[in-house]
Amino acid sequence: MDIHVLTLFPEMFAGPLGYSILGRAQVQGMLSLHIHDIRNYAVNSHRTTDDYLYGGGPGMLLKPEPIFAGVTDIKNAVSTKLGEEAPVNMPIVLLSPQGEPLTQDIAKRLSCETVLTLICGHYEGIDARVEEHLVTRTISIGDYVLTGGEIPAMVLIDTVARLLPGVLGDSNSGKADSFASGLLQEPQYTRPAIFKEFTVPDILLSGNHKAIQQWRHEEALKRTWNRRPDLLKYTERTTSELEFLSGLYNAPLE
Repeated sequence: MDIHVLTLFPEMFAGPLGYSILGRAQVQGMLSLHIHDIRNYAVNSHRTTDDYLYGGGPGMLLKPEPIFAGVTDIKNAVSTKLGEEAPVNMPIVLLSPQGEPLTQDIAKRLSCETVLTLICGHYEGIDARVEEHLVTRTISIGDYVLTGGEIPAMVLIDTVARLLPGVLGDSNSGKADSFASGLLQEPQYTRPAIFKEFTVPDILLSGNHKAIQQWRHEEALKRTWNRRPDLLKYTERTTSELEFLSGLYNAPLE
């Protein structure tokens, strides 16, 4: 997968995305990151990328010209690499607190793309014409405001990249993650079996794999009920799961 990022601060991406799983994925050719400096697409000699708001107001707004020019450059690079015209439906994602919340399902769908372009806002945001006429999707990583879209872009890249085939090494690793099945992941333990006075649940030491799987599933249900009950309301659960939770908490799902 090729991921292109338009940002005012390209240096921010070198460290966080060059280590661990994402670093290995790039070395092995499963992921290619292309970081583009928005200032390179400015239309004047001062490399101006922002300006005051029409109608007044505090702060500065990113101008539309450099963003449009940057996306055009990315499309041309994609066309050159593919030897054909860039895909018309190539996702162009704006990172903004006004976007739809990032979920595992969205990450899964984006991981199926060949090329992904991310636009990082800054200052007071970006001229609305970018979102109205260029962007195909606007995504938020939470109901709060950050200084810019760089950190959200890194979060999105990490979330998407680890779902690419081969990136995690073990193809089953991602299937057990929180949200993969609509549930939070169950508590997990490793050696030693006794640490201070704290012990690992006996069932995990039993060797009974069927019973262990049942315990894990029930613990995932309980943890989800206690921490994120909203997930249970918006995902389809089996009758046995609902009966288990109802019997445990005496509170049926609404």
